[in-house]
Amino acid sequence: MISMTNSIELCNVKDVKEGEMKPFDIEGKQIMIVNRSGKFFAVDRICTHAEADLSDGFLNEDSVVCPLHLSAFNLSDGHPTNPPATRPIRTYKIKIENNKISVEV
Repeated sequence: MISMTNSIELCNVKDVKEGEMKPFDIEGKQIMIVNRSGKFFAVDRICTHAEADLSDGFLNEDSVVCPLHLSAFNLSDGHPTNPPATRPIRTYKIKIENNKISVEV
């Protein structure tokens, strides 16, 4: 079986500061890398409720909060944790090697 995943190097670990959400457009996807307490996440950055850019929102303990209607999405699995959003955002696998962050898309 052939793997259809593609790993793309996006940035250096030091390019994404603690509490930062760094947006990227890759292969037709709008994603962001999030540094939460030194742990990195990669998620879609467009809200499933009203298509707002989540990188313009803010972080709480384990979620990103939409700037438009305050929907919140868990960084680990993408599921909504606060309405009005009911559909999850996509999450992506991250690989950190030699201080470089790569994402499987």
